[in-house]
Amino acid sequence: MRAFADLYAALDESTKTNDKVAVMAAYFASTPPEDAVWAMHFLTGRRPKRQINSNKMAAWATEEAGVPGWMFGECYDAVGDLAETMALVFPNAGDEEKDRPLHEWVEGTLLKLGEMDEETQRATLVDAWCRLDFRERFLFNKLITGAFRVGVSQELVIRALAKASGVPAASLAHRLMGAWSPTPEFFLSLLEEEDGSTQISRPYPFCLAHPLETDPATLGDIDDWHAEWKWDGIRAQLIKRQGHSFVWSRGEDLMTERFPEIAAACDSLPDGTVIDGEILAWTGDRPMKFAELQKRIGRKNLSKKILADIPVVLVAFDLLEWRGEDVRERPFVDRRVLLEGAVQEASAATMILAEPAQADTWEGLAAERQRSRDLNVEGLMLKRKDSPYVVGRKKNVWWKWKIEPFTVDAVLIYAQRGNGKRASLYTDYTFGVWNEEGQLVPFAKAYSGLTDEEIRKVDNWVRRNTREKFGPVRTVNPELVFELAFEGIQLSTRHKSGVAVRFPRITRWRHDKQPADADTLAGIKEILLSRG
Repeated sequence: MRAFADLYAALDESTKTNDKVAVMAAYFASTPPEDAVWAMHFLTGRRPKRQINSNKMAAWATEEAGVPGWMFGECYDAVGDLAETMALVFPNAGDEEKDRPLHEWVEGTLLKLGEMDEETQRATLVDAWCRLDFRERFLFNKLITGAFRVGVSQELVIRALAKASGVPAASLAHRLMGAWSPTPEFFLSLLEEEDGSTQISRPYPFCLAHPLETDPATLGDIDDWHAEWKWDGIRAQLIKRQGHSFVWSRGEDLMTERFPEIAAACDSLPDGTVIDGEILAWTGDRPMKFAELQKRIGRKNLSKKILADIPVVLVAFDLLEWRGEDVRERPFVDRRVLLEGAVQEASAATMILAEPAQADTWEGLAAERQRSRDLNVEGLMLKRKDSPYVVGRKKNVWWKWKIEPFTVDAVLIYAQRGNGKRASLYTDYTFGVWNEEGQLVPFAKAYSGLTDEEIRKVDNWVRRNTREKFGPVRTVNPELVFELAFEGIQLSTRHKSGVAVRFPRITRWRHDKQPADADTLAGIKEILLSRG
């Protein structure tokens, strides 16, 4: 546990990518596999199911530390992080405890908490807190509450594993796709030399696009690029191996049972086929809005009615494996020819070939892009015709040229502290717009888009302009106006404003506007009407 706490501290304190890779590589090279696999599990964003209520933990920590509840509340307000507050108020053990391996803490304590009655849970937690020093206790609390986050991506973890083991990063990325259990056996198999074997259900790491924020003419000759629509659905891989079909999301969720008609599209395809595409709710010759697809996403049981009301298709846009051969290194144009043949061979109504967006010039393609909202798409994808299918985001391979987002001006009405390094700053904001009665109603939450300097200024302003406190939330004087951008909008009975927006973020602080200049709810709803 001590070594993992050291690793966490080193990662949290570093801002340089290469330094983070180096400390993780050193950890993986020197740590027993039974601990290393759990570290890898947590560092790649996987979390165990929460075993215990955080409010109970806070109450027990308060009582054991012998501090009044109001004092714990003030400490939490100052620190801004529950796991850290509980670690701080609890007194350190008198004698240094013998270090216990990470896997024993996870498997023998953390994962067992859910099986215990409340009295045993408390006794177990208090015993753990007594045995751990502050840094270990803080980390342990983070793992229990599900709030473990550190500034590394799965790609960086893979780079570190590659550096520690000598196994190519691409092979490691593929082996980590799909479902796996954090066992020492899996960790050892992960670092074995490539033997060419493929778990039949395992998807490939997805190729991702960079946003295009410059004139597309800077990409060179338009003839070097393939353009197609950017769909607004669920990115997925359709796999057929050894007579079995699988549907995986980009988030590594196995969705075969949720989209049986997509899996059935594999029936006529040969074994050893992997197709990359987008699952869309579809009617006639065009996609339905993403909100319709959402109605199917969370359902465990699919009724005949939901299958009939919200039919889906897979729009296929790339081929990764064909007749058992990994074709990702072939140029895109070659994979496209194979894909066209695969879609024709499947001959399934639920599999559609992604049609290119045709234009002879960048100006013509820009004009074509303006049709995006009429087609219920997000813009265009630009793919180099000679590019391989790469792992993750690589510059100048795929670009996403999205249409301009919707924007509104809204007033800051609530603020809350952030997480991690921003736990002491007010960085999570709720914004309001004016309703018909002249009142500000909550419209959207956003926490990204401001510079560090702007965040510090807003934080200072929130502290001086707080009107009320509701737990960690602060109601502030309605004075600051910000421009928000978002990708989509729909009616919602769950939101006080009556609408919900997709991917809201702050685009700028409107120092030039007063609260009265902010947008109205009626004006925002006109966006819905304009979209039909």
